[in-house]
Amino acid sequence: QWLKIDRDGIVTITNSVPEMGQGSMTTMPMIVADELDADWGKIKVEQAPANPALYANPVTKTQSYGGSRGVRDHLEMWRKAGAAARTMLKQAAAQEWGVPESEVDTEPGTVIHRPSGRRLMYGQLVDRAAQLPVPQDPKLKTKDQFRYIGKEGIARLDIPLKTDGKAIYGIDVKVPGAQVGSIERCPVFGGKVETFDASAAKAIKGVSHVVQVTNGIAVVGDSFWSVMKGRRALKVKWNEGPLANLSSAEITRGYQDLAKQPGQVARKEGDAEKVLGGGGKVIEAVYQVPFLEHACMEPMNCTASVKADRCEVWVPTQNPGGHQALAAKITGLPLEKVTINTTLLGGGFGRRGEPDFVTDAVETSKAIGGPVKIIWTREDDLQHGFYRPATYNVFKAALDAQGTPTAWWNRIVGPGILIQKGRAPAGSIDPAAVEGARNHPYDIPNILVEWKEKDFGVPVGFWRSVGSSQNAFITESFIDELAHAAGKDPYEYRRALLGKAKRHKTVLETAATKANWGAPLPAGRARGIAVAFSYGSYAAHVAEVSVTPDGQLRVHKLVCAIDCGIAVNPDQVRAQMEGGAVYAMTGLFDQITLDKGRVQQSNFHDYPMLRIAEAPVVETHIVDSGEAPGGLGEPGVPPVAPSICNAVFALTGKRIRTLPIRPEDLKKA
Repeated sequence: QWLKIDRDGIVTITNSVPEMGQGSMTTMPMIVADELDADWGKIKVEQAPANPALYANPVTKTQSYGGSRGVRDHLEMWRKAGAAARTMLKQAAAQEWGVPESEVDTEPGTVIHRPSGRRLMYGQLVDRAAQLPVPQDPKLKTKDQFRYIGKEGIARLDIPLKTDGKAIYGIDVKVPGAQVGSIERCPVFGGKVETFDASAAKAIKGVSHVVQVTNGIAVVGDSFWSVMKGRRALKVKWNEGPLANLSSAEITRGYQDLAKQPGQVARKEGDAEKVLGGGGKVIEAVYQVPFLEHACMEPMNCTASVKADRCEVWVPTQNPGGHQALAAKITGLPLEKVTINTTLLGGGFGRRGEPDFVTDAVETSKAIGGPVKIIWTREDDLQHGFYRPATYNVFKAALDAQGTPTAWWNRIVGPGILIQKGRAPAGSIDPAAVEGARNHPYDIPNILVEWKEKDFGVPVGFWRSVGSSQNAFITESFIDELAHAAGKDPYEYRRALLGKAKRHKTVLETAATKANWGAPLPAGRARGIAVAFSYGSYAAHVAEVSVTPDGQLRVHKLVCAIDCGIAVNPDQVRAQMEGGAVYAMTGLFDQITLDKGRVQQSNFHDYPMLRIAEAPVVETHIVDSGEAPGGLGEPGVPPVAPSICNAVFALTGKRIRTLPIRPEDLKKA
């Protein structure tokens, strides 16, 4: 059930959207509570179990969450649920008092008979209300009647739990009798166990089992310490497979060669190739971005208990429905015999929708005949992930005598996430690979965007904002190059090209105005700007940066304007823009590289997270467009990298076309 009111007036809301820091445990209840006219102090929230038949996303029809789909896919459903319950309570009160329903109104947690002043608490009406039919099309509040939606200062329901240590993340789960396990994996993607000798591992005190599973060798014991000693004692001969000699240099060479060949046409307007070949001023550039890992602060983990007649799993998952089906397939049990308990997630970013960490736990529990918690090390996490694709991007643009672009040509080379996962047909254009590139908003008469697929076998996945993250970087950097080549102000140049893209233009103007674009800055500082659409929302950022003589980049301030349609929870809008900025900045300085098929990075010493001292001031301005809700988790990421790199160019004259940013590239000559 979605919504329950008990006789004490406590309102319990079942939240189907996993809580991974984005605030779903508060924002979703705000929607229901507003239409219900509930007392916020009496709201409780529970996490939904896996049950797609009951808790599926009403738009995607799956119980899987990514793509910033929480509010934008559930707003109408949640409003109707709250409004229906409120209507039933009013009807119950009208029956109790023997008065017309039109004379009955509500205040938080209370039904009121206006003419007489009589009052009944919701809890006093639940028995009668429960007997009434549920309205299918209840009357919803108007915007001016909202009590919680769009309001500031609504207390987050998860903060007390996270403050006093009662919050349960996957890694906190304690199941009676459960052992701890960890998986020794082939260091090369796609490699398999050829032979292994477990005798030394089994001799380690505390190690109880060593079993082969799909993803490697599982070592199980009474403590993580014992298990890790057991892993180190294993003797495994690996068949490293076809990627045993793969290197980052080989990938780059392959991309460069393919970039010379035509790709599939993702967008075509006019005849860009003809205009580019017709003489005049042509600007060319090549941009390259690396593989990136999610690096969730809570490493991958999953606890499973497989028995003959049932399976129970405790997991920080973005994909409860998919993981339920996966566990059912592994165990051979019917779906209704598999229980998925979704815990809090210590970061998601797309990584926790993948199958591998759940496969590890369910297979291991099945093999040892008892419950087990599988924990990944940080090294496992970084070296066996599903990475943001590395891509190679070629641009050409023609400018007329006024510096206005008359043609835009962009060829993207890289793998397709959806194609690799079998969710898009081989040979098709992968939507995730071209989002943010083929739908750029600039009014240019001749546009050609191509995609050339090349998959070297490195596992790729959905990284916060997916293709929009790298494609906004390359697109917004290149439009900045055109502005400077034309001798125009980068903000005014974009603004002039946005044409009918009203919402893009509004956030761009808002960010520029709030950042005092064009006003003098202290010596040694400069600003950069970028704008992007992703996942239903529009965002623009202005970055203020400085660079030390030894090439250390400092981002002092990011001013963000976000149009997400209805901003249900403004506090959380700002939090998501701040979190997106930190995540995007981390990605500016990191990379995943390969040598002999092995990921070279292993922990935060060589794949660092942004530190508190490095984080800028993030100033967020919410643009109230009155439109349907858009996403928030992703849209705060794409404009960050280009705004910063454009500011670096404005300051130093050095254009960053290859990521990550390295101090040696910014040092003064």
